[in-house]
Amino acid sequence: MTPMPLLPFHRPSAVLALAACAGALLVVGALPGAAHAQAAWPNAPIRMVVPFAPGAANDAVGRIIAAPLSSALGTPILVDNRPGAGGNLGAEIAARAPADGFTLFLANVSHATSASMYDKLGYDLQRDFAPVSLIGSGSYFLVTHPSLPVKSFKELVAFARARPGQLNVGSAGAGSYLWVEMLMDLTGTRMTHIAYKGTPQVATAVLGGEIALGAVTTVVASQQVKSGRLRGQVVSSPQRSTLSPEVPTVLEAGYRELEATTWYGLLVPAATPKEIVNRLHAETVKAMKLPEVRERFDNLDIRAIGSSPAEFGTFIRNEVTRWAKVVKQSGAKPI
Repeated sequence: MTPMPLLPFHRPSAVLALAACAGALLVVGALPGAAHAQAAWPNAPIRMVVPFAPGAANDAVGRIIAAPLSSALGTPILVDNRPGAGGNLGAEIAARAPADGFTLFLANVSHATSASMYDKLGYDLQRDFAPVSLIGSGSYFLVTHPSLPVKSFKELVAFARARPGQLNVGSAGAGSYLWVEMLMDLTGTRMTHIAYKGTPQVATAVLGGEIALGAVTTVVASQQVKSGRLRGQVVSSPQRSTLSPEVPTVLEAGYRELEATTWYGLLVPAATPKEIVNRLHAETVKAMKLPEVRERFDNLDIRAIGSSPAEFGTFIRNEVTRWAKVVKQSGAKPI
């Protein structure tokens, strides 16, 4: 994707360059301080870096929240999709952006897992970013083909234990991949784990009998579960899915340690002024309460949250620590 022009996000520098060309040296010398003192943020378009391709869940969440934020702040919020390296390319771009309030970054669970899965990253999730708010969270479905002779998670675990290495399980993305690895560790099962490019491909593989079971997002599989084409065994979130409430949670299945979410959160470069972070947080929380935002999130089976910056910071630390343990135990590598 063609990089977005930088001028709108660096207005003082642009003014300096134009003034210098005109030979207004005395005025130029006074401009930097004057520009910051007179211009109230935000006085230019804001860029939201979304580290995944258009159409992905991360992109959908970003666009849902960008619209009310743009209205509240009185300036355009331009979604800048920067996919690549499992979401790490976009994260690195955002981390290196000026900390002036004109760059937002939409992180998700994959950025917490990357901290331990990759030997070298061009950014540090906790050092290079300041948390604004945890926006929302979704969940994983563990689904099986109806032909598999199991009707509950307990039966599935027993079936898999009796057939070590014989069942194929699919996942897509670092979050669901590590969740499956954790699932096998906690249940004492051993399956052949296959990584796919996206959750729709995992669902298709289960439907076609290519794999016995798969970890997918609830929004991808809910219709097939309702129609009986797939069997939902368990959902990873603390609460049941609003799209398929008949599927029990991992806690109800007896495995509290398997609780996990596909979360989405708003960050800014670390040195962004606190007053800007606070304003962004306040407007984000307001946006999360809007009926139209909640309705669109419900359609994606995402629970709207809107946490404080401090709460989100604690959440990130806990996620990085938790998934690091799973990576160490499983020996998982970037997929």
